[in-house]
Amino acid sequence: MREFLDILQKQYDLTQRTDYSDIEFDALKAIVIYLGEIAPELPEFTEIGSKDLGKFAKIRHRVPMLSLANGFTDEEVEEFVERIRRFLNLKDDAPLAFTAEPKIDGLSLSLRYENGRLVSAATRGDGAVGEDVTNNARTVGDIPHQLKGSSLPEVLEVRGEVYLSHEDFAAINARQEAAGKPLFANPRNAAAGSLRQLDASITASRPLRFFAYAWGEVSAMPADTQYGMMECFRSYGLKVNPLTRRCTSIAELLEHYHAIEADRANLGYDIDGVVYKVDSLSLQQRLGFVSRSPRWALAHKFPAQKAITVLEGIEINVGRTGSLNPIARLKPVTVGGVVVSNATLHNEDYIKGIGGNGEKIRNGVDIRIGDTVVINRAGDVIPKVLDVVLDKRPPDAKPYEFPTTCPACGSHAVREVNPRTGKEDAVRRCTGGLICPAQARERLKHFVSRNAFDIEGLGMQRIDEFYEEGLIQRPQDIFTLEARNARSLKRLENREGWGETSAKNLFAAIEARRSISLNRFIFALGIPHVGETSARLLARHFGTFEHLREVARAAADPASEAHAELTSIGGIGPVVAEAIVEFFREAHNGEMLDALLAEVAIEPMEAPAAASSPVAGKTVVFTGSLEQMTREEAKAMAERLGAKVAGSVSKKTDIVVAGPGAGSKLAKAAELGVQVMDEDGWFALVGRG
Repeated sequence: MREFLDILQKQYDLTQRTDYSDIEFDALKAIVIYLGEIAPELPEFTEIGSKDLGKFAKIRHRVPMLSLANGFTDEEVEEFVERIRRFLNLKDDAPLAFTAEPKIDGLSLSLRYENGRLVSAATRGDGAVGEDVTNNARTVGDIPHQLKGSSLPEVLEVRGEVYLSHEDFAAINARQEAAGKPLFANPRNAAAGSLRQLDASITASRPLRFFAYAWGEVSAMPADTQYGMMECFRSYGLKVNPLTRRCTSIAELLEHYHAIEADRANLGYDIDGVVYKVDSLSLQQRLGFVSRSPRWALAHKFPAQKAITVLEGIEINVGRTGSLNPIARLKPVTVGGVVVSNATLHNEDYIKGIGGNGEKIRNGVDIRIGDTVVINRAGDVIPKVLDVVLDKRPPDAKPYEFPTTCPACGSHAVREVNPRTGKEDAVRRCTGGLICPAQARERLKHFVSRNAFDIEGLGMQRIDEFYEEGLIQRPQDIFTLEARNARSLKRLENREGWGETSAKNLFAAIEARRSISLNRFIFALGIPHVGETSARLLARHFGTFEHLREVARAAADPASEAHAELTSIGGIGPVVAEAIVEFFREAHNGEMLDALLAEVAIEPMEAPAAASSPVAGKTVVFTGSLEQMTREEAKAMAERLGAKVAGSVSKKTDIVVAGPGAGSKLAKAAELGVQVMDEDGWFALVGRG
């Protein structure tokens, strides 16, 4: 047994590698859990890897750790700045400053200091909850245990990036090679794996570094600008990237970006772009957030690295909404330090050389099996096929015929025509619905995914396995699995590769998800066109699932008040509203929901942070020309104060703010007896927010 485990450890380096796919990791994890059960005398093999095995405690971020919007061209940066000026109603010559700093390619970390003393450290996690890595963070030399200075904020959450220098990364890999262990793929994987070790001594043995660039909860702001906050961080003893600059024009931003890009190879650590942030903190507050990112920041990414390889095949993956998604199977090639063997081909028109508006792309050259193709990792993340090296095309290569039947169930696959535009959908979809096993499986995978129910141990491979065996075929089956398993003759714990501990862990993970927030529940349902942003908008507007369900059912009548309410929600357009109505109109969805609601509890949407404001919970409509702020800023301000902003007036509207030129909405408000006020009245009611 010891000899076998030594071979396993040497081959896969289970305590250190972080670059496994989910499928590889699930398989290895199952092996090691099984071995740990039959050989408990070897405890070092019962806790593996840097992926979360449920061994780290969780820390809920007081202020969410949001991601940044990305831009890839100079034109997108110009649009970012112009968009901010429009939002704030700033003229072209009005001063507007930004900070620009390198975007470190590492692992995000939040450090909480109380009275200057480090009390906790957490990874980003899903943005709301991260892993407690306090003991590991204390071993990082750049992270002070006690901040300097006598006038420190009582509470200061410092956020930044943990990374490895190229020199230190090379030294770590040299030690790995000398020990006969697999090498790390890149510094980011090595840094992430090092920080998320269950044994802090492993973290301490690796020279991790840290740059601070942001903050979460702060009891008293020590500065009123982004750049000023960075200067405070420096004075507290925190490391801030020396290439951080304050810029006052688009030209300065781009000049700094291209200077960093030109010197990228000489920095000594990996970066993947430059981050721009509005410098004024008061303007940041006015700009607020959209979806999961701040309006006042942009990550200007470096051009994606490219590689040339051979397209060996095209496979069709059927998505949860029936979409037929073409996947390129490639001769493996390294792009940006990652081995790529699959890439997206988007849709059948993209394969033919046709763009979204019917225009030619790649000069109209189609993509064929056997072609030599140029690929990149879009945003350094998603591989995609960019172009074809036409002079290397095999003479027998034939145009690819996109299937018109579903490869999973044989049903017809069609491209629907949008009744409003008359335009054919870019995506071909399976018409099989419930009879299509691929759609059912993908919906289940979506249901348990990270931003939905997030059930540890129910990954893609496990869902496929359980679906094939009939153990889980509908969402509610997940929550009856333990009870059915207790009555079964083929119990999970008796299966090959399983055991009592692994079965208990799975059931515990499922049990821990019997309570879920409303927005996550809505997202988990997989309603077409309803993503995370729409799910949050719906959760915030309706407050409870029962209210949403009631309105959605009634909204089947286009002339109903319910339909008007649904379509009036800011950010919920007619396409999304129709998808919601269709979902709740389907009898089989109703049956599924009834069974699911018998198993889980849905937490009502949390009250807004500004619940004490005079407009918290009220529905507000802005109409006409606003003179003191833009429409977008007015909407953001109202939402920040806890109000719901609607696009049309209904019986559910509480306040209409009318500016010059207000027309039909103002008339509707008068007809319904809704309170109407002008901008001055609005500011008198709420202040400047």
